[in-house]
Amino acid sequence: MKRIRALHVVLIYNSHRGTVPETPEDHGSTDGLRAFIRALARAIRKLGHRVTVLGFSNDLLGFQRRLARLSPDVVFNQFDDTVHGALYEMRVAALVRMMGYPLTGSHALALGLCRYKHMAVSLLQGAGLPVPPESRLLERVKDVDQTRWHFPVIVQPSQEHAGIGLTRDSVVTSVKALRRQVSLILRDYQQPAMAQRFLPGREFNIGIIGGYKLQVLPFAEVNYSALPAEIPPIMSYAAKWMGNSIEYKRTSVVCPTEVTPELGRRLSELTVAAFRVLGGWGYGRVDLRLDEAGEPHILEVNCNPCLEEDVALARSARAAGIGYLDLLQRIIQAALDKPPFDADVPMLLPCRSSR
Repeated sequence: MKRIRALHVVLIYNSHRGTVPETPEDHGSTDGLRAFIRALARAIRKLGHRVTVLGFSNDLLGFQRRLARLSPDVVFNQFDDTVHGALYEMRVAALVRMMGYPLTGSHALALGLCRYKHMAVSLLQGAGLPVPPESRLLERVKDVDQTRWHFPVIVQPSQEHAGIGLTRDSVVTSVKALRRQVSLILRDYQQPAMAQRFLPGREFNIGIIGGYKLQVLPFAEVNYSALPAEIPPIMSYAAKWMGNSIEYKRTSVVCPTEVTPELGRRLSELTVAAFRVLGGWGYGRVDLRLDEAGEPHILEVNCNPCLEEDVALARSARAAGIGYLDLLQRIIQAALDKPPFDADVPMLLPCRSSR
């Protein structure tokens, strides 16, 4: 593995603790996040870099002061929103770049677009890329009546990620059920809902790494075949994070999976195109699903996906012969290369104490 010079890496993450009690079986909990951050810091240190872990939640000015004092060579961005509807990921990324520091992963605009699901879908569709039919943003329950739906339909919060808001009731088969889910999302998540026609075919999670030159990783396929018939085959929050749930226990991932050469080429082309359209950089994941005719549609683009070892992106990288440490080094190098047209023009100077 080719190494660059030793760097001072500041690893940032969201240290906010929510007001809702967490359960031990929830692998997406704050405790799980802290354990991951510690493991990630150890891995980066194995590359020969000096790592400072910097967590923060509410004190943005204090974060700016501490970051300026640390003066890193690169900021390893693992800041993730933990409050429903919060969109601070893009703001934190913007702040770091406004201070003039290289940042791993995608820039602020790309992160924001990924969180505004309907906006992302609209951009992809405008670029001529296939998305699920009847993708609609529903800001009021009565907006349901403005579309002639072809069921089943999947409905979810329009500004969440990581499966938040996706449950057994998210795939609906009637207007009445759709209205009920939209009402629930508006009430519980304080944001519009997004509805799309549910696609019944195979589902793929496709990792991508690199900057100017992108590498599509071996395809991962989600296997829902062991789920009971009454549970919809979707990557819900329970399937992702709740270790004691039927969804978690009976949903598996096959990586690498087998596809025909023609489908493989199409999936790779769509992955690169979708990532580029939203401005992705460094590393990402594109989720796609086949329709009844076997044609792929883009479900979602995730510009800064999970970096836990042995799962998700790291699992796909390993299938390509890229070890975990090599993956992290490539992500750091992409940050130093920086996206095209991303000029270094620091606008926020280090904060100084008044005398």
